[in-house]
Amino acid sequence: MSKKLIQFLKERRKMLGLTQEELAEKAGVGLRFIRDLEQGKETLRMDKVNQVLALFGHELVPVELKNIEEDE
Repeated sequence: MSKKLIQFLKERRKMLGLTQEELAEKAGVGLRFIRDLEQGKETLRMDKVNQVLALFGHELVPVELKNIEEDE
């Protein structure tokens, strides 16, 4: 899981004063899922990640990767 995504989720949750349990309840996912998400588990269901992100007005979308050769 992307470090930027993990940081975003943690910051937003804390900014709203939510515990992991409260976030899980509001998003309709399990507490274990939120913990796994915030710990960067690599194999999570994208639909559930989007359920959580939807609370903050965001969703996962494809982003073009910068070509490594352009930096050289």
